[in-house]
Amino acid sequence: MVTTLSQSQARRIALAAQGFLDKPHDQPTMRTLARTVERTGVLQVDSVNVLQRAHFVPLYSRMGSYDVDLLARAQTVTGARKPRRLVEYWAHVQALMPVELWPLMQHRMDSYRNQRHKWWGSEVSEELVANLMAEIADRGASTARDLDDGLPRSKENWGWNWSATRRALDYLFMIGEVAISGRNSQFEIRYDLPERVLPADVLAAPTPTLEEANLELVRRAARSHGVATVRCLSDYYRTLQEPAKKAVDQLVDEGELEPVRIQGWSRPAYLHRDARRPRRVDARALLSPFDPVVWLRERTEKLFDFHYRIEIYTPAPKRRFGYYVLPFLLGEEIVGRVDLKADRQSGRLVVKAAYAEPGAPLETAEELSAELVRLAGWLGMDELTVEPRGDLAPLLRF
Repeated sequence: MVTTLSQSQARRIALAAQGFLDKPHDQPTMRTLARTVERTGVLQVDSVNVLQRAHFVPLYSRMGSYDVDLLARAQTVTGARKPRRLVEYWAHVQALMPVELWPLMQHRMDSYRNQRHKWWGSEVSEELVANLMAEIADRGASTARDLDDGLPRSKENWGWNWSATRRALDYLFMIGEVAISGRNSQFEIRYDLPERVLPADVLAAPTPTLEEANLELVRRAARSHGVATVRCLSDYYRTLQEPAKKAVDQLVDEGELEPVRIQGWSRPAYLHRDARRPRRVDARALLSPFDPVVWLRERTEKLFDFHYRIEIYTPAPKRRFGYYVLPFLLGEEIVGRVDLKADRQSGRLVVKAAYAEPGAPLETAEELSAELVRLAGWLGMDELTVEPRGDLAPLLRF
């Protein structure tokens, strides 16, 4: 007989798997960070910095106020006995992932190598690739600007049109010939040879078969989700649906996943055998638009009855809620959303708009106010200001 979970049970299982049962720490440590990343699996990286870089916020949502230098240390070698813990790669999209995932990405790297002309065109020549590799080997970690051969850049179309050097570096990164050593203060990528970025034992590890790699990625996705459909599991590490379904079937056969039904869901779901099933979740957190809890919009709607879209790329007059809107998680429910901006020049955290969800509890404004004060402190903002947009805005008190 297949177990049936209520929407509330599935929601609590999902939040527990993502680390929302933990109380925020007074002083999070590297051990706290490692435990949190073990649960999220990856941290999506994005250049938008209207509030804080995307990869920093999910850690804050789970750990509370922490020193962002912890994450910087996790991405660097801090001594012979303290190798790098995290490295960037296309693991969900651009994301920080544990270094041990590097061998699992080899098949993905090979796939990009085989699609070179499809994605990068003839502009990325063998000569340019060879010259860049030699230059990086000689000079060490370098940005595209450091290495650029001076080709003109065009901005005739909307968005970025990269130079040939930047395109070649992107290709070399995607196929694993170079790795990301870090980023500079302008958030520019610094490329280096993998052997100067990754631990030697990681580079020496055997490459698993494609089936083994897919199985491990789906297994990790299942642990991070707690309970999920095949669609959810394939999206987490961007595994193709058919291989993901094959991996799910194997994990069911091995007893690691249990088929379940979730009330209101049309697709079958799978519960990880180690998933916690709490009776309640007492979370209070603002979620980044790039938080794993809200990555897959279909899942977010099914779990939380919360329709969410990022409106960064929507023209301002057509935005419904704002430019950089964060869902507000209270208990086990998403009860509101708030459009935020960190005005670093004036030292203010600006609430551009704040909205309550239908059925939000009476304490929503009070709890959101407290969370905004905590967020401002973490960001180093001395003042909080609220603009009069949204039904929650006039109720906020600091």
